Amino acid sequence: MSTEGAEDELRAAYLYRVVAETERGTVREGLFRELAQSAEGQARIWSNKSGVPLPVYSPDFRTRLVAAMVRRFGPRAMRAVLAAMKVRGMSLYTKPVPGHRDGRAADGHKSRHDAVGSGGNLRAVVFGANDGLISNVSLILGVAGASTDNSVVLLSGVAGLVAGAFAMAAGEYVSVRSLREMYEHQITLERDELEEYPEDEAAELALVYVHRGMERQEAIDLARRLLSDPKNALHTLARDELGLNPEELGSPWGAAISSFASFAVGAVVPLLPFLVTGGEMALLGAVALTGLALFGVGATISLFTGRHAAASGLRMLAIGAAAGAITYGLGGLLGVSLG
Repeated sequence: MSTEGAEDELRAAYLYRVVAETERGTVREGLFRELAQSAEGQARIWSNKSGVPLPVYSPDFRTRLVAAMVRRFGPRAMRAVLAAMKVRGMSLYTKPVPGHRDGRAADGHKSRHDAVGSGGNLRAVVFGANDGLISNVSLILGVAGASTDNSVVLLSGVAGLVAGAFAMAAGEYVSVRSLREMYEHQITLERDELEEYPEDEAAELALVYVHRGMERQEAIDLARRLLSDPKNALHTLARDELGLNPEELGSPWGAAISSFASFAVGAVVPLLPFLVTGGEMALLGAVALTGLALFGVGATISLFTGRHAAASGLRMLAIGAAAGAITYGLGGLLGVSLG
C-alpha cells in the first residue's frame, strides 16, 4: 500500500500548525492544533496499514510557499488553496454549522439568502455585460480618437467583441473546471478516509462544530448522525470541513457560454450606431447608447449591493465615462503622433 495517504496527512498537520500560528490568541488556534494532532494520528493509521514506517516529514517547495502565503495574507484569503491541500476547517471562514444557533438565526433570513444564491447566474450575466460595455466602448473611442475611418472603427469594435468574449469564456471555463476538479479530488480523499477511519472523520468534523460554539457532546452526536447517512456524508464533509458547496459549482461549459454571451451583448451596444451610420453621428450614438446601458447595468447591480439604484447607475456611468474619455484622448494623441 502506498504511503501517499500518510504523507498527505503529515503535510496537512504541518499546515494546520501554520494556520494555528496565524490564529494565535483566538479560539481557532486550539481547533487547528487539535486538527494537526488528528491528522498525525490518521497518518499513523495509513502507515500501519501499509506496513511502511511513518516517514519524517519535510515540507516540499509548494507546501513552504503556501505556508508563507498563509502567514502573509492569512488563512481566510488562502482558504481555497488550503482546502485543496487537505486542510480541513476552512468552513469556519465561510458559513455557519447546520443545526447550530447561528444556522437557526439565519433561518429567519432564509428566503433572502436563497434569493441571493439563486441570483448568482444573474450576477454573472450583469457583470459580464458590464465588462463588455466598458471594454469595447473604450476600445471604439480610442480608435475613433485616432482615426475617422468608419470601417477601421467598426473592425476594431468587432475584433474587441470577439476577442473579449472568447477570453471571458475561456477564463470562466478554466475557473469552474478547476474548482470542480478540486472538489472531485477532495471528495475522493474524503471517501477513502470515511472507509478507513470513520470515527476519526466524525471526531474531526465535531472539532469544527465545537469551535463554532456547540457543546462538545452535541457536536459529536451531530457529526456522527450526519456521517451515518452514506448518501449525504461526503457532501456534509465538503461543506462543513472544506467550505465547499457542490450545488454551487455549476457547469464549466455553461459558465463559458453564459460569459461569452453576456460579454458579447454588452460589447455589441457601442457597435450598433456604426452599423447604420458613420462619422460623428455614429460616435455620438455609441456614447449615448453605452451611457444608457451603463446606467441600467449600474442600477441592476444595486440589487446585489443594496445601494440606491440611481446612485449605483450614476457611479457606473461615471466609471464608463472616465474610461472612454481617457482612451479617446490617448487615441487622439496617438493619431496626431502617427499622422
